[in-house]
Amino acid sequence: MAAQSDNSTEKNSENLSNHIGEGVVVDIGTGDGRFVYRSALANPNKFYIGIDANAKPLEKISMKATRRKPSKGGLPNVLFVQAAIENLPEELNAAADEIHIHFPWGSLLSAVVAGQKDVLNSLRRICAPECLVEIVIGIDEERDKSEIERLELPQLSSDYLENVLIPKYQAAGFEIIDKGILLPADWSKLETSWARKLQGGSNRQVIYLIFQAS
Repeated sequence: MAAQSDNSTEKNSENLSNHIGEGVVVDIGTGDGRFVYRSALANPNKFYIGIDANAKPLEKISMKATRRKPSKGGLPNVLFVQAAIENLPEELNAAADEIHIHFPWGSLLSAVVAGQKDVLNSLRRICAPECLVEIVIGIDEERDKSEIERLELPQLSSDYLENVLIPKYQAAGFEIIDKGILLPADWSKLETSWARKLQGGSNRQVIYLIFQAS
């Protein structure tokens, strides 16, 4: 499921996550919340919202973030929400200046790879003007074979990206501004637990797509 790219490795590595603005940052499929917490710690002028359908992995980091004292790990610019991507809270309508979806799995992976209309409409609904949407997908055809078959995932070829997936995002109100392949050495830049766990998988192909709300 490797995606081909005309971009150089240097360009890919430099561009990932560099399309960053101020304001509200939403991380969908946030998992254990590592990306949200560490990003909020490093960028106190931004407000981070981590969203996941499964609240269990978020319990520990949520308690830490809501502590009153910063010395105890408390952060005033973090919020965690339990919600599915197709049913994002109405309170977020037109609020997000950035949306991140890093290493999605299960139904979330299926939704972003297939470009499901209801999911893309839900994403577009929470976008502020010119919101940037970064999607990072990592697939190992051998290790993930059963999941690929279960979800009936398409092969993420250049042809599929250019002629099927990207047009679906464009129809939902997003313009593609960058795409490429991320090398294993650069995965840690994402500051997610999944990126750290997957670094040993040399056969895993990681692609990124960056859209802007039009």
